[in-house]
Amino acid sequence: MAEQQAALTAQTWTHRWTFVLAAAGSAIGLGNLWKFPYITGVNGGGAFVLVYLICIAVIGLPIMMAETALGRHGRHSPIVSMRELARESGVSKWWGAVGWLGALTGFLILSFYSVVAGWAIDYTLQMFSGTFQGMSAAEIGSNFDSMLANPVQLTLWHSIFMLLTGLVIARGVHKGLESGVRVMMPALMALLLVVLIYSATSSGHFMEGLSFLFSFHPEDLSWDAVLAAMGHAFFTLSLGMCAIMAYGAYMPKKASIARTASSVVLLDTAIALMAGMAIFPLVFANGMEPGAGPGLLFVTLTSAFVSLPGGQMIGGLFFLLVVLAALSSAISLVEPTVAWVVERFSIGRAAATVAYCILVWLFGLGTVFSFNEWSGESAQLFGMTFFEFIDYLTANITLPLGGLLIAVFAGWTMKRSHIYKELNIPLGAFNLWRAMCRVVAPICVLTIFYFSTIEEPLMELLGITGK
Repeated sequence: MAEQQAALTAQTWTHRWTFVLAAAGSAIGLGNLWKFPYITGVNGGGAFVLVYLICIAVIGLPIMMAETALGRHGRHSPIVSMRELARESGVSKWWGAVGWLGALTGFLILSFYSVVAGWAIDYTLQMFSGTFQGMSAAEIGSNFDSMLANPVQLTLWHSIFMLLTGLVIARGVHKGLESGVRVMMPALMALLLVVLIYSATSSGHFMEGLSFLFSFHPEDLSWDAVLAAMGHAFFTLSLGMCAIMAYGAYMPKKASIARTASSVVLLDTAIALMAGMAIFPLVFANGMEPGAGPGLLFVTLTSAFVSLPGGQMIGGLFFLLVVLAALSSAISLVEPTVAWVVERFSIGRAAATVAYCILVWLFGLGTVFSFNEWSGESAQLFGMTFFEFIDYLTANITLPLGGLLIAVFAGWTMKRSHIYKELNIPLGAFNLWRAMCRVVAPICVLTIFYFSTIEEPLMELLGITGK
């Protein structure tokens, strides 16, 4: 086991930008391609974007820097790193539970993320093959409903996506993770740029799409919109599930954590904005509803593509882009646990990956059946389907809790000299970062946690309706 730990410690990204691509790949996923544009539109447009960017600066960036620093200082899997960092800091070994919480969160998220990503594989093939040509919007919606109602079809695509994820992880840091992100991330950005250019030149509604995203109406910015901006700023960067900590363990000592984390934040935000600029002109060109949630991606946008010249090819490229974005996120969810299994047990990386992916695949069948066999009330948990319950549990409880604990540990518990050496930034900037981690970020995360998890059940208990 000592030899396996030494091997993990010796592995580093060959270049700082490889970490940027890997971390950005973890952050960039389905949320960037439909959720960010959607919540921007319904929460005040440009005013919401401004609040979101402020939240990225005061919550997202400080916690990302903290998580990266913990990973690089620990130089092991998140589970082992947190345990060793707690011992080094002279505090309870129970801080090691942060690594376990991150591993659990990654497992749960990947179990349903893989199923949804499988839909994108299906739609990529259907779009390229011309299946949707000549279909009305109602027929495309019916096609989507039929796919969800077919557990065999969903299981097939879920299996293929998990296989692709496992193949990347099993090849290791250099041959797997590095090679994967070096191909996937440039391809993802190139495909998004193609769709953006197509949207700007073919839809005839490009300026309407820009207005929808960036029009500044402060009067539309509610407290709920501020909470949405805070929540999305936190979740979009994949914080709180130790994926960034795992990637930080492979980060070279000489690389600047502040510059690297800033690059990830800028890239993730740019992709989200580009996705909105590409998607909404196509939606408006067909007179469709921009606030369609998941349907925006698989029904509304598909209808928009097939109605425009060249839309079949561009649509196929777009869903291929979705698959790449999902895959780059999925590998970051697997890495923390696989790294720990390799450290802890006398088995190779390939065997650890196979075992982990099989467990995720089995658990993911619960999500598959949520849309068909288990969709009735008798199979629900707390009034939610299995999929809805796992999504709620991770988004509203385990992710913010993980981020909160990471911020508190880095800001209050870890030795000041150690974290200062890792960040290697001017003293004034370090004190500002520490204040963000100690006070501002925890307050913001606790606020999100309260309003998204506690307030509504409490109001129901007290018999209070409305806000």
